[in-house]
Amino acid sequence: MEPAPGGPLLRLSTGISTAVSEHGSRDGSPPLVLLHGWAGSRRSFAALLPLLPPALRTVTVDLRGHGDADKPSTGYDLPTLAGDAVAVLDALDLPRAVLVGVSSGGYVAQQVAVDAPERVAGLVLAGAPRSLRGRPPFADELDRISDPVDPGWARAFVGGFTDLDRLPAWYVDVMVEDALRLPAAVWSASFEGLVRSRPPTDDAVITAPALVVSGARDELLAREHTAALVAAVPGAEWIEYPDTGHLVLEEQPDWLAADIAAFVAELAG
Repeated sequence: MEPAPGGPLLRLSTGISTAVSEHGSRDGSPPLVLLHGWAGSRRSFAALLPLLPPALRTVTVDLRGHGDADKPSTGYDLPTLAGDAVAVLDALDLPRAVLVGVSSGGYVAQQVAVDAPERVAGLVLAGAPRSLRGRPPFADELDRISDPVDPGWARAFVGGFTDLDRLPAWYVDVMVEDALRLPAAVWSASFEGLVRSRPPTDDAVITAPALVVSGARDELLAREHTAALVAAVPGAEWIEYPDTGHLVLEEQPDWLAADIAAFVAELAG
């Protein structure tokens, strides 16, 4: 169903090793590189991948500190994470790709589009922020986290982003397992790296074609935040899913798969 933990690792020019999984046709063009959100992994896309056209070449990757990737104590700022993503493109010999970023993975995708615009054929930003500056209410919880991370806390934390009853039980288990793979130090370092980084669209204009997808009842990113992201990316298309919260990927994989396929088909056309 979803990629099993472990397996061969890809050594990146940025000095870390990570894991990738490839799906669909290797001849699919443009290829898609999927970037998961905070405390997730490449397994986050397990419900989406079977719904994408098999003619697409799709690559999922574990970001630094997550899944099977190395978990160093530093390097969780947006420019470093974006550098890792570009290094994945280099390692797989992909000159350009459509980046599909969900939640904070969409923040990383924006940074790639700013730092290496020639490598980005398009962007799909699902539940993605324009800015993460500030201190959300759950930040106090992270100040108290320690190893080993408590499974009950991890499940409650994941449940804070959506109603878990809306998701298949196996998917909730994957989300909790992924969260538990982050050591306490990485929880803190990755959070601080995201909230202290300068928003990519503060410094440059994203020129890649972009599709922004959001949930109408996202309680983490209010509608005005998504509107600000759309305004900051010239020509971006915005689709809002009704009765959907922040976790667009997890809650609406069918809709998201169809919209990704349509976006890629338009690019190819």
